[in-house]
Amino acid sequence: MKLIILEHYSQASEWAAKYIRNRIIQFNPGPDKYFTLGLPTGSTPLGCYQKLIEYYKNGDLSFQYVKTFNMDEYVGLPRDHPESYHSFMWNNFFKHIDIHPENTHILDGNAADLQAECDAFEEK
Repeated sequence: MKLIILEHYSQASEWAAKYIRNRIIQFNPGPDKYFTLGLPTGSTPLGCYQKLIEYYKNGDLSFQYVKTFNMDEYVGLPRDHPESYHSFMWNNFFKHIDIHPENTHILDGNAADLQAECDAFEEK
């Protein structure tokens, strides 16, 4: 494992965004070969997301052939609730890039059968 120590949040955010950008570019995703990206929520990754949005807007990166998986969601909170992770990700990242909605995967915290929801999520 490689440990990266940086002094400031902005440096860590930029380092992480560059790493993700470079991995996507090196992978060279396309219609038959999607890049899979796991994403966290909360305030920590916001700087990284802003940099990734900047790369997209500058034409340096596309998310057209990227599939994302978020790690968590609140149980019982509607998807459109402002504090849900669905809302968080759409407002802070997804709506600012060219990712297809069907390629974003976030657990449904309102599923009738939460275990089945988790099992289906694992199969994606």
